[in-house]
This record gives sequence, structure tokens and C-alpha cells, in this order.
Amino acid sequence: MIEKKIVIQNETGIHARPAGLIVKEASKFKSNISLIKGEKEYNAKSIMSIMTMAAAKGEEIIVKANGEDEETALSAVVELILTGLE
Repeated sequence: MIEKKIVIQNETGIHARPAGLIVKEASKFKSNISLIKGEKEYNAKSIMSIMTMAAAKGEEIIVKANGEDEETALSAVVELILTGLE
């Protein structure tokens, strides 16, 4: 299991469209991928789970991956959240 702490950069935070992009990216991998905000953990392969997180710009989250392709998965999801949600 590996994880990385990041800050949401997207102006509008993580709402429906960015959540869909995250799910699409996370679903490419075999590893379990989750986003952690505060004390709660959200499944990165579930759009409803991510939308429930309601992460706003400037909030800190942890991206966690566990599985056979965890390093690639973590990199891809972190990269998407930091640069690809605009």
C-alpha cells in the first residue's frame, strides 16, 4: 500500500465531471484506489463515493493505492487530480 497527500487545485473542486474523470482513470487499474478526506475514505472507482466527498479547491486529500499495479495507479490518479481536471 502506498499513498500521497495532495491539495485540490481545480477551481471548482471535485464535482460531477471531475469525479467521472477520476473514476474512469482509477478503473483502468487492478489496485484498490481510494481518496481520503479527513477521517473518511472514498472509493476512487465509485462516482457516488467521490461526489459524496465534496472536496473543494485548496483542501488536502490523500490518494491511496493497494495492489499489484499500485505505483502506476497512484501516479496516474495523482497526476489527473493535480493537472487534468480543469
